[in-house]
Amino acid sequence: MLVLVMRYSRVTSDTPFYASTAVLMSELTKFTICLFITAKTSAAEHKRLSVRHICNDILGGDSWKILIPAGLYTIQNNLQYTAVTLLDAATFQVTYQLKILTTALCAVMMLGTRLSTQQWLSLVALTLGVILVQIPADRSNTAGSMLSATDPSQLLGLMSVFVACVLSGLAGVYFEKVLKGSRKSIWVRNAQLALFSIMPALFGVLIVDGPDIRQNGFFYGYTAWTWGAIACQAMGGLIVSVVVKYADNILKGFATSISIIVSCVASVWIFGFHISPLFLAGAALVIYATYIYGRSEHRRKSAAEVLPVTADDSEQHGQPVVAIGRQSQDDEGIPMVSIHGDAKDTELKLQ
Repeated sequence: MLVLVMRYSRVTSDTPFYASTAVLMSELTKFTICLFITAKTSAAEHKRLSVRHICNDILGGDSWKILIPAGLYTIQNNLQYTAVTLLDAATFQVTYQLKILTTALCAVMMLGTRLSTQQWLSLVALTLGVILVQIPADRSNTAGSMLSATDPSQLLGLMSVFVACVLSGLAGVYFEKVLKGSRKSIWVRNAQLALFSIMPALFGVLIVDGPDIRQNGFFYGYTAWTWGAIACQAMGGLIVSVVVKYADNILKGFATSISIIVSCVASVWIFGFHISPLFLAGAALVIYATYIYGRSEHRRKSAAEVLPVTADDSEQHGQPVVAIGRQSQDDEGIPMVSIHGDAKDTELKLQ
C-alpha cells in the first residue's frame, strides 16, 4: 500500500512536492505517536505524568545506540522517494525485495546468523527473479532494448533502490539487535529512532531543497495523497518494528510476498502498467524464493528445539528410545528432557 500511495502522490499532481519534506513529516508523525504512548505508559507506571521521567526514558541510558539506524533510515527514506519517482510502482516493489538478500547478508556478518544451503539457494533464486523483472517487455529490437535498459532515469532509480536495500539491511539488523537486547519498551525505542531521525531529515530539507522551499514554501505541491503517503510511511515503520520485536522474518516474508501481488495487480488498474510474461515469471520466482526461505527458517528453528537422545540414555533406563526429546523445565526451573520410548515416557533432569 505504501508504494502505491507514494507513487500515486507523485503522478496525480502537476506540482510535485519536495520528498525531503515528506520524510521529515513522516518522522515527526512517528515521534508524536510514540511520545504520546510513552507518556501514557509513564503516567500509569508512576501514577502521574512526569516530564523528567519521559526525558530520562527517551534520552537517557543507551539511547545513543539509536543514532546509527536513525541516520541510515533517513537516507533510505529519501532514496525510496527518488526511486519511486523514477520507476513504476510494480518494478520498484519487486526490485526493493533485494532488501531480503542484503538483510540476510548483514545478519550473517553482524549477528553471526547461520543460513542453510536451501536458504542460500532461495536467495540466489530471488536475485534471478529480480533480473527477469528488469528485462524489457519488447525485445524485438535489440538496440531499442539496450537503450531502454540503459535509460539514465531508470538506472538512477535502480541505483537508488540498491543503495536503499543495503541501508535497509544495515539499519534493520542493527535495530533488531538493539530491540531484542534491551528492556526498554518498543515505543521508547521508536520515539528515540524518530527523534534522532528528525535532525538528519531536517538537514536534508535545508541542503537538498532549501532554496526551492524558501521560494515556494514547505508544503508546496502537497495533496491529500501526499499526506496519505506520509501516514503510510509512518505507520509502516511502526509496524515493521513490532514485527521485528515480537515475530520474525518468516511472517515478514509472507507479508512481503502478498504485497508484491497486490502491488502488481493494482498497478495495472491504477497506472496502466503492462505485466509481461517475463515480469510475471520474475515476480513468481521472487515470491517462491521468499516462501522457501521462510519455510527453511521455520524448519531450522524447529530442529533447534530438538535435543538428540544418546544410546547411554536408552541403556540407563532399559528402554529402546525411538523418538526424540524436547527440552523443558520443571517447577524448580531445572532443565528436563521428555523422552518418548516404546514402553513409556520418561523425564530426565539435566544436571
